[in-house]
Amino acid sequence: MAETELTGTALEIAQKRETRGLNHTLGVHFTKVEPDLVEAVMPITPAVYQPFGLLHGGATIALLESVASAGGEVACDLEVEQPLGVHCDIRHKKSGRTGSVRGVARLAGRRPSSRAGYYLDWDVAAYDDEGDVISEGTFVVKVVPKAYLAEKEAARKAAKGE
Repeated sequence: MAETELTGTALEIAQKRETRGLNHTLGVHFTKVEPDLVEAVMPITPAVYQPFGLLHGGATIALLESVASAGGEVACDLEVEQPLGVHCDIRHKKSGRTGSVRGVARLAGRRPSSRAGYYLDWDVAAYDDEGDVISEGTFVVKVVPKAYLAEKEAARKAAKGE
């Protein structure tokens, strides 16, 4: 994990996300983790190129989903709630070949779910080293009570006769 000024829960979230899984593979480094603002940086290397030698849009989307998802994690109570990414809408404006991409997620709102829990709406944007927007859009994270998820799982098992 790269040097960071994060502490406490923010540091725990960053370490968990940076040291394994897709974020680790992409080299994502979290620089800010707050309940309403999350930022991370991803290097542009050949590992994240598409076949024409440009930054792959899917890598950019993965970075943006990562910052919104981390925001969902820090904004909810993980003892009793589970954040789940449920929707993304991203527009690509340009690409890159070198440098890095900074992903930013800003909490735009919170709204109730008709079934259980609530939704967190995140405005997301990816910027190149010059500050130009590479991609932007929205991500929605649904936060569901763990008790509700356990009830649904028990009902599924009962329906299967388990």
